[in-house]
Amino acid sequence: MKKEKNSSAFSQRQLRVGELVKQNLGEIFIRNEAKIPSINTKVITVTEVRMTPDLKTARAYVIPLGGAEMDKTVSILTEFSHLVRKALSKKLDIKFLPKLSFVQDTSFEYAEKIERLIRKNKKNENEKEKRRDN
Repeated sequence: MKKEKNSSAFSQRQLRVGELVKQNLGEIFIRNEAKIPSINTKVITVTEVRMTPDLKTARAYVIPLGGAEMDKTVSILTEFSHLVRKALSKKLDIKFLPKLSFVQDTSFEYAEKIERLIRKNKKNENEKEKRRDN
């Protein structure tokens, strides 16, 4: 029997290499090894790295501490991605060093929005319950 592969799922290899790149990017930013001017990389968190199936491109989801100046941070990282890639080349021993693209991570904002909606819904249910009891 032939297994059908879900095209939207990531392979084990993509996940493993993505995690490896994520950990090393985090180290590079904490130690400021990329030497990016005009930005303090110590306050940048890499939340996820997604690899393309051929492992030649990595999309790194980043968020600065507190979420402040996210657009500026992502644009500076994109502009100086060659410096980050150079620092990454010294840490990784893989066949192809992936090209890096940086993306804003909005998952925390989305989670916060869902949390607010749940609290609001719960509050409305409690108010309805109180009205019914009276």
